[in-house]
Amino acid sequence: MVNQMVLSTEIEWIGYEKRTRMLQVEFLSGSIYQYDNVPEHVYYDFLAASSYGHFLEDEINGKFSYRKIR
Repeated sequence: MVNQMVLSTEIEWIGYEKRTRMLQVEFLSGSIYQYDNVPEHVYYDFLAASSYGHFLEDEINGKFSYRKIR
């Protein structure tokens, strides 16, 4: 998995595993969520977003199945 640290008021890391198409988001609170079957372009769009929180809400939450792992 490739992890990218980001500057955000909520999110600390965004990771992506190309082989399994899994997106992982770690929040400053310590919570980690994994999203399944996320296309690679969504990961790159996420990294390029002007607001990571808004992108997560608008483009990822509710569109991909997920699980909280921590």
